[in-house]
Amino acid sequence: MLREDFNVRAATKRDWRALRDLRLEALLDTPEAYGSTYEESVRRSKAQWKQMARAFNYYVAERNGVLSGMASGGLHDRYPDTAWLYGMYVKPEVRGTTMATALVRRVARWALEAGYTELYLDVGVEVRRARAFYTREGFVDTGERRSMSRDSSLELITMRLALDGG
Repeated sequence: MLREDFNVRAATKRDWRALRDLRLEALLDTPEAYGSTYEESVRRSKAQWKQMARAFNYYVAERNGVLSGMASGGLHDRYPDTAWLYGMYVKPEVRGTTMATALVRRVARWALEAGYTELYLDVGVEVRRARAFYTREGFVDTGERRSMSRDSSLELITMRLALDGG
């Protein structure tokens, strides 16, 4: 049984290295799940990673002093007035714990606090593990499908979670 002792918190600019490492690991682990590639991400400068850590709304799960998961809450240019979950990832060794759920709940709390009643995400058709997880978390398929902008061969499913304020 994996220990469930971890803390979910907002990322700070001091987390930029760990966020970079998590993102690069995520891109190697499940490349079809993300809108960017490992090759383009690994070329980002230290300043770019610091800016991302500072400017993006990242939440991290920290376990034994190590960042083991991340997710981001944000807006979507194509869908005004909606809150979205982006960049969700937990390390393989903590999958099966409640860490991913805690990250989703933290982003959902951000959305509620910002006045949104629903949280959306896009998930790749090929990423079955993630789709099953999001379904267990209460997300429902909206029926919308579209191609990923970086690779039109990858189809995305849009899912929505009703936020009840609880």
